This record gives sequence, C-alpha cells and structure tokens, in this order.
Amino acid sequence: MQRGKPKRALYVIAYDIPSDRRRTRVHKALCGFGQWTQYSLFECHLTDKELVALHGKLDKLLEPDEDSVRFYHICAACMAKVETVGSKKPAEESVFIV
Repeated sequence: MQRGKPKRALYVIAYDIPSDRRRTRVHKALCGFGQWTQYSLFECHLTDKELVALHGKLDKLLEPDEDSVRFYHICAACMAKVETVGSKKPAEESVFIV
C-alpha cells in the first residue's frame, strides 16, 4: 500500500516570554519548524508528527508559570482568507533535495 505525503496544517504560533535567554531558545527552536514573520510570531506548516515534536521541544524550554506560547490552527478555508499588508501571505515553502 502506497502512502501519500503527510498532510500539513498551518499554525500561527505566538509567544510571550519574559526571560531573554528562554525567549532566544524558543525562537531558535521555532526556526527549525517554520517562518519567523513578526516579533514573537511564527507561521509553521506542520504535520501531526512535527506538531508533537515541537510541543516536546518547547516543554523542555518553558517555565509554565511565567511563559506563554499559543498555537492557532488555521484551516485551509481560513488560510485562503488571510489578508496581509506589506508582506506575502503565508505559504508553505518547498524544499528540493538533489
């Protein structure tokens, strides 16, 4: 049985972290999963497996009583309605391995 490409969903991830050190570590972790679009905001196209992996990484970095990270799942219909001013709409980046 042939498997298809894993489905990806768009997540807008926003964070508020008072510690400069933890904020830098969270930023670096998120860079491995998506596109930094604004201060403390990332747009990530993730599979279910990548989402679980990201949660696991962040759990190790965050102080639950001080830090806040929010994941906003954007459905395909809502993604088509995204409006931007001064930048491109969120799009999944293609990677080609040769």
